[in-house]
Amino acid sequence: MSVDRRTLVRSAAALSAAGPFGGLVAQQAAQAAHVAPRAVDLVPVEDKRDGKVRLHLPPGFKYRSFHDTEAPVVLHDGTELPGRHDGMGAFRGPDDTFILVRNHEVNNPRPAFGPGKPYDPMAGGGTTTIQVTRRGEVLRSFTSLNGTMMNCSGGRMPWGAWVTCEETVNGPDVGPDFTGASNVPLTKPHGYVFEVPAKHRQSAGQSTRKPIRNAGRFAHEAVSFDPKDGYLYLTEDNFAFASGFYRYRPPAHPMKAGRLKDGGRLQMLKVKGTRNAHLEGHQVEGATYDVQWVDIDEPDVLYPYEPGEVAPTPNDTALTHVSSQGWAKGAAYFSRLEGQVYDRGVVYFTSTQGGGLAEDGSHDPAGFGNGSGQVWAYHTRSKRLRALFQSSGPLQLDLPDNITTSPRGTLVVCEDNTNDNFIRGLSPNGRIWDIALNRLRSSTDVDRSNDEFAGSTFSPDGRTLFVNIQASAGMTFAIWGPWRSIGV
Repeated sequence: MSVDRRTLVRSAAALSAAGPFGGLVAQQAAQAAHVAPRAVDLVPVEDKRDGKVRLHLPPGFKYRSFHDTEAPVVLHDGTELPGRHDGMGAFRGPDDTFILVRNHEVNNPRPAFGPGKPYDPMAGGGTTTIQVTRRGEVLRSFTSLNGTMMNCSGGRMPWGAWVTCEETVNGPDVGPDFTGASNVPLTKPHGYVFEVPAKHRQSAGQSTRKPIRNAGRFAHEAVSFDPKDGYLYLTEDNFAFASGFYRYRPPAHPMKAGRLKDGGRLQMLKVKGTRNAHLEGHQVEGATYDVQWVDIDEPDVLYPYEPGEVAPTPNDTALTHVSSQGWAKGAAYFSRLEGQVYDRGVVYFTSTQGGGLAEDGSHDPAGFGNGSGQVWAYHTRSKRLRALFQSSGPLQLDLPDNITTSPRGTLVVCEDNTNDNFIRGLSPNGRIWDIALNRLRSSTDVDRSNDEFAGSTFSPDGRTLFVNIQASAGMTFAIWGPWRSIGV
């Protein structure tokens, strides 16, 4: 969700850290067969769809856009595409095609889009599924989940599914959120994760529309999955308060069960020996922490309310119901945790406004976090957390959001700020460079270059990067070219 950056920086003590990371950087580089990044100038490139310039890319790269909702787009099942394209996962499809499962981050009560029985008939978010060629030509598209809200990011699961996240706690039992819109029309609580099968043979690619309630009711952003230990990792994007980093252990290993089951255990990250560590604050380069996990005793709650009346429980209370349980046990503070991805035993995740002066953990309407962004790396075997990268300022990296990895281990980071938005490459040893620049303009010549990049995901063969530009009028891109030559 795009937000204006704070302009007032408050004084507080920055958290320092020490300790080596046990050679993790060298290990990652060796595993990933990393190619050194090469700085290149981005140049205007015409869209293969219609010849317009929407992106600047390195020389030799090409792209095609599709599902441009500036004008109405109707999918093959009759769905009018709602826009607000956000998180997305790519899967192998039949006959050298790919299956994309894409979020739509639509907030506020409104009729659900698409056919089928929605989770909540008065919620307008969800996911759509698209079969495309490697050059972005759409072959088939349909609604795969509807009746959810604020479907922000999520994660691609190795058993062939997408897990989508609701970045909200709205519901008929909770008062209005930051928009001020009444939640009375809603029929179900929101703030959950949902599984969406990617393969057509799996329930015809349709979600069951059943939330994984024990994975928590909070402002979910993204998920990733460690296939060895069976944990689902979850980020929280709580703008006005501190955010937490979580893991969920389902009652059955999804790789054996073939799906993500409810009824498991939710936990929150704590730094060993430090109560409520301020990880949103400035980090020494390579700062490393040994961590432990504290249990969340009540991951889900339905607040008392009278149907048809304004709920007495404030939205802010519901937003911190889960995280406050972890903080009471010493869990760490982060600033706006957003995108994440699992790669070779490491969970990488972004802290969008981390890296400035430390906060005090309390509510701040201006937003929690004073920095331009951090990228963290959690090593699942050693249970050690490392500050992989911290932006020195908005010209280097400005509010990182969605993140993915290439087959060679390079991180691909989407920016979400109010200025120029880039896609950046980030090596496992912390080197950063430019991959793409948004130069979108509307049909009426309105500058949309400050619209965020979102949903970056490589095709399974690593040759095509699919990514969205999100706005009220969303759009998806297929980008291809000599990735190895630019260190991706």
